[in-house]
Amino acid sequence: MKTRRPILLAAAATAAVATSTWLYNRARQRASLPVSRYVDLKRYSGLWYEIARLPTRFEKGCQHVTAHYHLRSDGKVDVVNTCHQDGVNGPVESVKGVARVVDPETNAKLKVSFFWPFEGDYWILDLDPLDYRYALVGEPGRKNLWLLSRTPQLPRPTRDHLVGIARSLGFPVENLIFTAQPLITNP
Repeated sequence: MKTRRPILLAAAATAAVATSTWLYNRARQRASLPVSRYVDLKRYSGLWYEIARLPTRFEKGCQHVTAHYHLRSDGKVDVVNTCHQDGVNGPVESVKGVARVVDPETNAKLKVSFFWPFEGDYWILDLDPLDYRYALVGEPGRKNLWLLSRTPQLPRPTRDHLVGIARSLGFPVENLIFTAQPLITNP
């Protein structure tokens, strides 16, 4: 009987550690997610290239992904996402949606709908404060994440910086897919 006691104590300790780890990770995923201080949606409008993303079923096989945002007079944002299926020059698929601001203090928290009445969170977590050259976008569940750039390629130090921010916020950056984009050469 005394021989079984250490085994039972070890099993109980292992279960306690596993439960604590699971609870900690779950709480971390639910922890508040900071967003950019303020987003000027007029400056944010325009064409963005997807540099990287967490896997999503609606972007399966997508390369040369872009998003075009246009601020409407009613304060909502028209969204057109474009994907080239299975190659940078592959067949084009586009989807149109509308985003609405849910945090007017920052304009950094939006809800986007591509298929009414369904909406998804679109939170601008980090943004180039000077020129709006790059953005890090995610949502509180940490399942969706996008690194966006105004150009098809993003300098490696900037990309690594954004990935580091995402990692510190609890996103599973080890699962990032780096999106193929066309190479732009100087004339």
